[in-house]
Amino acid sequence: MAGDGAIARARRDLLAIYVAAVDAVRGRVCVRRELERDAPGDGPVWLVAIGKAAQSMALGALDVLGGRIARGLVITKRGHLDGTAFSGLEFESIEGGHPVPDERSLAAGEALLAFVAKAPPQARLLILISGGCSSLVEVLPEGVSLDALQRVNAWLLASGWDIVRMNAVRKALSRIKGGRLTRLLRGRAARVLLISDVPEDDPGVIGSGLLAPDRGARVDIAALDPPGWLRELLGRGEAPPAADDPLFDTIESRIIASLGEAREAAEARARALGYGVRRHDEFISGEAAAVGEGLAMMLQAGAGCVHIWGGETTVHLPPDPGSGGRNQHLALAAAIRLEGCDDCVFLSAGSDGSDGPTEDAGALVDGGTVQRESVEGLDPQACLAAADSGRFLAASGDLVHTGPTGTNVMDLMLGLKFSPGEA
Repeated sequence: MAGDGAIARARRDLLAIYVAAVDAVRGRVCVRRELERDAPGDGPVWLVAIGKAAQSMALGALDVLGGRIARGLVITKRGHLDGTAFSGLEFESIEGGHPVPDERSLAAGEALLAFVAKAPPQARLLILISGGCSSLVEVLPEGVSLDALQRVNAWLLASGWDIVRMNAVRKALSRIKGGRLTRLLRGRAARVLLISDVPEDDPGVIGSGLLAPDRGARVDIAALDPPGWLRELLGRGEAPPAADDPLFDTIESRIIASLGEAREAAEARARALGYGVRRHDEFISGEAAAVGEGLAMMLQAGAGCVHIWGGETTVHLPPDPGSGGRNQHLALAAAIRLEGCDDCVFLSAGSDGSDGPTEDAGALVDGGTVQRESVEGLDPQACLAAADSGRFLAASGDLVHTGPTGTNVMDLMLGLKFSPGEA
């Protein structure tokens, strides 16, 4: 039987594997590497960074370009901004609303339009984009109010729809998303570096496609049977540029970090720790509780090794949800399945360091999670049903807290099955 020491070591190792995966895709590292490889041509650089990783990405650009950056605009999530990071520089920093847009998101949209309009003709536009843009910055079409936008986003977050479907709605209710920002550049060239937080790394989906055409199969929103009030709102937006619009000819886009790279780094770290590895490259999606149970079953049934998955699940929220996010929901479902199992540990966490509306990244659970004395009086199944997994996992001591990581490549799920001699 594996003892407490073996479980503790396995938990430490699995957390180290997660950290290695995140380290490999941090915005500062990836932007610096890309610009060292291919820096912008001569002339002053005007820099825009938007998303959860905006500060980290902007710092990577400063590491390489330094004084060439004449002005900067950084738009990010509250808590992801260090007020001293750009001291002494011509930088404006804004914290937009997230996960639901608010007045700050609209202010960020106006700041973005003003910044682009002021850029001199000789300036090089460098635009850094990471996940979170869809909520953090917005310019609304005529006839769509902030209250209506917030109602839409709150409905989407509770709908169980995947990111592609949600972003299709967000694009339809924006003057800058769905490639519409290119119209406001008025033919100006721009270089766009992106950290991907979407399946298949499509620039047209990342951040709802501020500067990219929608080349994928269009989502038929009407076929998804949205409520009537949402159908009526969707009719108020203007059509996006066509995928072959010449406006996109002046936009150079490149993905500089993705979930695939994070999984590769996780594998490398696991092997360095002496474990065998099974890397699952299929994208993990679906209802979080069902996924958590399924991955735990796969972990139990398989040979001893580290399993690496990645993706993004969904949770259908009840009318009055409790605490937690999709990773905590998934991890608690896995913990219920692993109850009494003494040779498995499992982690599910967001690469950005946050999970839903919480400040925790996710959770690291084992076969003792649902049996700990500290959870007496809490029913794990009831917590799942109430979308209150965070309360249970806080009591069990299994939450993972990293703070903002400076990246966002969706979620990582890691499992380790070991024998007493391996952990």
